[in-house]
Amino acid sequence: MLMNSGNNGEAKLAYGPNAFRVMRPGQHVFCAVTGEAIPLEELRYWSVDRQEPYASAEIAAQRLTHPSSSGE
Repeated sequence: MLMNSGNNGEAKLAYGPNAFRVMRPGQHVFCAVTGEAIPLEELRYWSVDRQEPYASAEIAAQRLTHPSSSGE
């Protein structure tokens, strides 16, 4: 249907301290470190300051304690 036509790909999110806001609908985002697709319903870890998602707690901790690059 027309309402679902833009929801099959990558979402654009704004990350807040307790939740994220969908700026562009989609089904997933990509981990900032591994590039792995993360379904929105499974997304639990992100950085508010960096505005980037992470696939796991371990990956988030690694990125935030050893930031090797800004990803930009």
